[in-house]
This record gives sequence, structure tokens and C-alpha cells, in this order.
Amino acid sequence: MYEGGTYTPARGAARSLLEPLRRLAERDRLRFLSRIEPGSRVLEVGAGDGKLVAAMRAAGLDARGLDPSPAACAAAREIGVEVANVGIDEADLPPASEDAVVVWHALEHFEEPRAALLRIRQWLRPGGTIVVAVPNLASWQARIGGDRWFHQDVPRHRTQLTPNGAGALLERSGYRVERIRHLLVEQNPLGMWQTLLNRLTIERDFAFRLLKRDLGPAAGRARLLDLLITAVAGPLLVPVALAAELAGGLAGHGGSIVIEARAV
Repeated sequence: MYEGGTYTPARGAARSLLEPLRRLAERDRLRFLSRIEPGSRVLEVGAGDGKLVAAMRAAGLDARGLDPSPAACAAAREIGVEVANVGIDEADLPPASEDAVVVWHALEHFEEPRAALLRIRQWLRPGGTIVVAVPNLASWQARIGGDRWFHQDVPRHRTQLTPNGAGALLERSGYRVERIRHLLVEQNPLGMWQTLLNRLTIERDFAFRLLKRDLGPAAGRARLLDLLITAVAGPLLVPVALAAELAGGLAGHGGSIVIEARAV
């Protein structure tokens, strides 16, 4: 499920188009790690192609990652980043060896997220930091989209959390939640825009899948209609999505959230 499709990196013109947005999102992610001291040992669980690990290392952190996807780990090696090709259950780390752990849009992929958080707790030193980013089931995006919400990515997203639910889950797993933030550059504007488009198109996530070349065989008139809707409504919905997501984030209903907590 993770070796292709929408998880394939954008290519060609789409990649060039998305590159400035990707760089902006990467810089924004570092904002949520600013309280981790330079030189700290940091592990990213579900590190994917290693871009965040690379950014953390450039920021002065002793960062590594792990990910079960061979393709993702190969992409990380291409940029000179250490991402171990192992899942969280198979990873063998010394107890209390990490100063911080980042779980960036990975927790929703676990069938048993509490078991993952308990295992991570073993790796963190007392007082160590965990930073978790997850989609927000209580967001305006989720209410607008329902089952056509961009983050309702069945079967890859196995668990959906609200801010209250995520906070309670962390508290029950040996952490003290310090703050929850709703304003993110990565995921949130795109998620709102694609969710609004999903209310109009026949095929869900049509624009995103078009960029990723994941549409599969042509589907006749329905495919042409979705192309027309995306071409006309897509640009018009950009300012609407940006304004709606900004308002949602300020109101505490961002499309995804970042939770900062400490091991206790």
C-alpha cells in the first residue's frame, strides 16, 4: 500500500510545481521542533524519504529515522540520510536512549497506536520530548468532507483522532501533553482544498491523484467531467480553502494537529 500510488513522489512538471510548497512545508515542520536542544538525539518514527531527518540534522540535531518501506529508505539513502528499514515492533533501541521522538503523520497508520506510543516511551529518557502530528477528526475539513475528507485514507489510515482523544491517548501512554497546535503549512491547506474539490468530483482525491499519476485507466465521461471540474473549480477554490483552513486553525479545528508532550 505504501510502495506506489499516491505515496509515489511527484515526477516531472508536477514535481517542479510542488517543490516550492514542499520546501515551505519542511521549514514549517522545524517550527514544531524548536524546543529540542541542539545536539539532542532525535528519532523519527515513520521517517519516509528522510527529508525531515535531513532538515533536523541541518538544524544541529543528532537525528535518525526508521521506516518499514524499502522504497522510502532507498530514497533516504539517495540524499545521504540514515533511515533504518525496520518497523517499530522490530526496532531494537536501548531504553531511555533518545532525547526526542518525532511521529509525523505516522500514528494514524498504526492499528494499535497506544502500543506504538508505549514502545516509544521505552526509548525516551525521562522528560524526553515526543512530537506527534496526526489528522484531526474534529476539524472543519472532516466535517465538510465526511467520507470524502482528504485524510479519510482507508485502508492506510487505520485510526482517526480528535485533539481530546489524542491528548488522552498520550496521557494514558506515559506522557504529559504540553500543547496542541492547529496551524500547519503542511497538509492543512492542501487537505482543505482537496476536500472541497471532493464534494464536486465523481472520483475522490482526483486532483491529488492526477499530480501523482495514480488515476489508473481512463473512465470515459466521468474522467472528462472530473478534469473539467478540477480545471475550473480548482483555482477558484484555492483562496476559499486558504481562508477556511486559516479560520479553522485559529478556531482550534485545523485539518491536522501537532501535539508536543513529555515522557513522565
